[in-house]
Amino acid sequence: MFAHLPRIRSLAGLLCSLFLLNGCAKDIPAFVPPEQRPSHNFNEPWPKNKYLALAYHDIEDSDPDQAFVSVKTEHLAEQFAWLRENGYRPITVDQILAASKGGAPLPEKAVLLTFDDGYRSFYTRVFPLLKAYGWPAILAPVGVWVDTPEDQDVDFGGRPTERERFLTWDQIREVARSGLVEIGAHTDALHYGVPANPQGNQQPAAAAHAYDAGTGQYETDAAYEARIANDVKRITGKIRRVTGKAPRVWVWPYGAASGQASRIIQANGYPLVLTLDEGLGDAGKLADTPRVLVSNDPQLRNFANASMVMENNLVMRVAHVDLDYVYDPDPAQMDRNLGDLVQRIADMRITTVFLQAFADPAGDGLVKSVYFPNRHLPMRADLFNRAAWQLKSRAAVDVYAWLPVLSYDLAPSIARVASWDPSTGATAVNPQQYQRLSPFDPRARQQIIDLYEDLSRHALFNGILFHDDAILSDFEDAGPQALAAYRAAGLPGTLRELRADPATLQRWTRYKSQYLIDFTKTLAEHVRAIRGPQIKTARNIFAEPILHPESEAWFAQNLDDFLAAYDWTAPMAMPWMENIHADHADAWLDKLVKAVGSRPGALNKTVFEVQGRDWRPSAGQEDSGHVDSALMAHWLRRLQLSGARSFGYYPDDFTQNQPRLDIIRPAISNAWYPFQ
Repeated sequence: MFAHLPRIRSLAGLLCSLFLLNGCAKDIPAFVPPEQRPSHNFNEPWPKNKYLALAYHDIEDSDPDQAFVSVKTEHLAEQFAWLRENGYRPITVDQILAASKGGAPLPEKAVLLTFDDGYRSFYTRVFPLLKAYGWPAILAPVGVWVDTPEDQDVDFGGRPTERERFLTWDQIREVARSGLVEIGAHTDALHYGVPANPQGNQQPAAAAHAYDAGTGQYETDAAYEARIANDVKRITGKIRRVTGKAPRVWVWPYGAASGQASRIIQANGYPLVLTLDEGLGDAGKLADTPRVLVSNDPQLRNFANASMVMENNLVMRVAHVDLDYVYDPDPAQMDRNLGDLVQRIADMRITTVFLQAFADPAGDGLVKSVYFPNRHLPMRADLFNRAAWQLKSRAAVDVYAWLPVLSYDLAPSIARVASWDPSTGATAVNPQQYQRLSPFDPRARQQIIDLYEDLSRHALFNGILFHDDAILSDFEDAGPQALAAYRAAGLPGTLRELRADPATLQRWTRYKSQYLIDFTKTLAEHVRAIRGPQIKTARNIFAEPILHPESEAWFAQNLDDFLAAYDWTAPMAMPWMENIHADHADAWLDKLVKAVGSRPGALNKTVFEVQGRDWRPSAGQEDSGHVDSALMAHWLRRLQLSGARSFGYYPDDFTQNQPRLDIIRPAISNAWYPFQ
């Protein structure tokens, strides 16, 4: 992917080398006094109107069955006691809604207790505890499970399960009348999986468009939305009839959300929508409330650790993966390749995969085909859906769909980014740069939006990674639509005038930087409209705009802008890509982390990526091959010693075990015992 590098990087590398001459000799990261280090978030004051939501399921006296995410009764009692002794204050839906409207703020250490699925243990074990404590809670049953006659088994997602494990509507009516328990909806009949790709993967019915193997077609938006609307209507009516009240809380099965479904749900009177993402709930973001899943019957220490994590200051460990390594014309071989990748990622024990959704076998960065059905480009294979789901469900990682912003080979009539040559005054596409569509062309913008929407309809994923192709040099964009946009913004209408003096050049640079960010925000809005508000964003940034902010003029990238705009900023911490001498690489990495860390809280939102391949030509070859695994591991440790919290590498070549799993895993895994 990085084989075709912009010419501007040569100048960037030269400038960087000059800046490093005075400080690159030292080989030890600079000491940071404890008081200057980022503090753990549980040491910070409880944020206003935030709350910890806990997601429980079944409660059993012994042998807690994890098929039902069960917790032992004695452990639940210990957890309730711990919450009380440590100052946590259970809250009601009414309190959350009032705070969302500017009413009384939520108390510090507010906690929302929720119980999913509708197990009878809520009536026999949980409800007595709630009454003893005087604590409120949310109970969210699945309608058809409660409907099941007493003499029949419940169809528990395809598994026949004894009826006595589940509540009756009479028991739900009783707990609802207590005034302590709010009855929410966990769908009527969508707590199961549907075939959601040509390979037959079962994915959450409430979130995924079903795939019909007979017709070879995905469910249309209209059919999907009708299916959701009918389910919402049924469960809403059942709860209203039993409780006398319209339900106000929607709980996504499996925590898998959908933006399309969310609009239907909220239109039916559900202001509070609960997922299973990590972090604190926010009274200002009711439609995307994360919850901590209480699973594997945790011991009190583990429960306490999970409950003390306040904000979503996650530690991310990333493998950046090309699906081009997985693709094969033979579907059977492609499936074996995918299995090898998933097993490797599972063995690595990391948190996240940045997964290529486009094809780039030539390595020139120009996208001619993609790995999902769409309206504008050939589909090399319907692969992203399956790969993302297998990684999520089998390797237990978050998946960010990795797509370019501008580098698509669409119709020739769509404007490309044009470069101005000051020596001739001519404008043309620069062959030394990424070949990009002009972001100022309305047709380009719309078709790129279409591609992001099509991806969102055809796969489940956790976030979007915007590629590094969203750049505009200090000679770009010089096309007529771009010039018209500059004039409309009060800037000069020619590049000669735009570059005539430093002040104007700076205004133009800032305009382009923000214009590209605004476009990525538009893309994210379209993704979230389909996939849901829980979708996170990340964007690659070159090292130079971080180390030397004046180089924003060459890239139209600005670190402070990125930190404000995206959930994650992903610097390419790749010394050899920037022509840094091997002896200076450590000092260069130290300086990069220090530059990011100078911004308060920035290291909590930054994931540094080192390189797994040396893209510099060597001995007549296009590049110099894989970077030594031990060196990559050293770079990752160096980043961590310098203060980086989150990091990863690109690319992962599972076909050749590069980097070597035994070497890279101890450096990147977030497991307590990475050698096991």
